[in-house]
Amino acid sequence: MTRNLGNPKALPIMKVTVDLRIVLFSVFILFLCAKAQAAEQLLVAYGGHNENVAPMWVGIEKGTFKKYGLDVSMLQVRSGPMIMATLASGSVQVTWPASSSVLSAASGGLKVVCVASPNNKIPRELVARKEIKSFEELRGRVIGVQSIGGGFWLQTMIVLDNIGLDPEKYQLKMRVIGDTATITQALISGNIDAAVLPYSFSSMVKRAGYRSLVDSGELKAPYQGSGLCAQREAIVHSPDLIMGLVKGLIEAVLIIHDPSHKQDVMEILKKNLRLAKAEDVESSYKVLRAATTVEVAPNMEAWKTIQRVVSRVNPKVGQVDLNQVLDGGFVQSLEQSGFLPEMRKKLAR
Repeated sequence: MTRNLGNPKALPIMKVTVDLRIVLFSVFILFLCAKAQAAEQLLVAYGGHNENVAPMWVGIEKGTFKKYGLDVSMLQVRSGPMIMATLASGSVQVTWPASSSVLSAASGGLKVVCVASPNNKIPRELVARKEIKSFEELRGRVIGVQSIGGGFWLQTMIVLDNIGLDPEKYQLKMRVIGDTATITQALISGNIDAAVLPYSFSSMVKRAGYRSLVDSGELKAPYQGSGLCAQREAIVHSPDLIMGLVKGLIEAVLIIHDPSHKQDVMEILKKNLRLAKAEDVESSYKVLRAATTVEVAPNMEAWKTIQRVVSRVNPKVGQVDLNQVLDGGFVQSLEQSGFLPEMRKKLAR
């Protein structure tokens, strides 16, 4: 065996150094494992693939949920009823559904509760084929929606309600087409006559010569869109999980409104919405900022309006007790703890 006779201490020093590296490496691996175990995996189901769900995308990609020990991922489900079915079956703990879907599920007996929503406006346009120049000329026309009773349908109905267009009186035909991108393509190809589209998609059809009849972002209608909802049992048994989601959501909204994060947010929108043109990404960013707020507490007035609209297609919804569906306790706790006031201060800077 060869020995270093010139420096008898060299071998022990090298051994100590190697041992120290092994220890440090082991500690690092244990740290990573502990971190992975600490982050609870959570799957959230959603429907409409548009800016309404972007606060969740931003929270996931910018790490605001992981900050509270949650490894969140999103699962797109085709329609509102299917989202609520995944919740009822226990396939997911939390959903991001349209308020109309929540009310329909509650009217069927599901004990679903909503705790927070950052979407309080409808930054969309009622866009129609070029030959349609007035509301009157919409009479008897086909309007594209994603599903009857879902979020896209709900926003369409609220816009029509606020401009005085009664779908029955005007004999409007609601046609189920698909998601926002599919509806946009259906309008361009002439398969439908009009649709209420987010700015990022309405700008595409307007470039093709289609006409905007109304900008719903300028309407003063009370509204609250998609948000965090779960079964009552999950909320009772996992309050820390729900609180972490609400905090992460609010911090994601803060990032959306922070000009220093504009490029990051636009990249998230571009990737998730598959937007090719820079002007469409800019429009999408404009939609997101216009639609979102840190005032995420359930809005009873808005939900009463939504309940009235949804009751037209599902009379049982009119019997739902909104006090059993809306839980403002989590947001109220954040108000009292100073968390939400601090977020408002950051937003105002």
